[in-house]
Amino acid sequence: MDASRPVGPNDLDATDRAILTALAGDARISNARLAQRVGVAPSTCLVRVRALRERGVIQGFHAELDLAALGRPLQAMVAIRLSVHDREQIVAFTAAVRGLPGVLSVFHMTGVNDYLVWVAARDPQDLREFVVDHLATHPAVAHAETSLIYEHRRGPGIWGAADPA
Repeated sequence: MDASRPVGPNDLDATDRAILTALAGDARISNARLAQRVGVAPSTCLVRVRALRERGVIQGFHAELDLAALGRPLQAMVAIRLSVHDREQIVAFTAAVRGLPGVLSVFHMTGVNDYLVWVAARDPQDLREFVVDHLATHPAVAHAETSLIYEHRRGPGIWGAADPA
């Protein structure tokens, strides 16, 4: 495979997709269990996972955290509109926001809003201070609108629900 071109869906066979589905459901699954689940030898499975990482298909493994247990039970999406759409301003704003404590994800968007910033806060006052101190008053920002998140649950992923067994 040409390493200079992006991996496409046709570059993944059924075994690769089965590995990815299983890892999306449980990134801590042992190699032996993963191999058993997808029907290959453990050595083959290990080689496949390494290849998927090297090709950039697997970009990392992450822990699902209980934000309330960590003292940040309040989540919100903050929609941001920039005042100017200058490349330097976009790069600087993105870097600044990604470095702020409490920011879970930053989405650069098309449409009315330029960004959605997913944040976790201790309480409404903490959220208000975060938005005022870091977003609404940022020189690049023309408008900020906050929406509280009642609940967040992951979807089934791109191939549907992983087998929970």
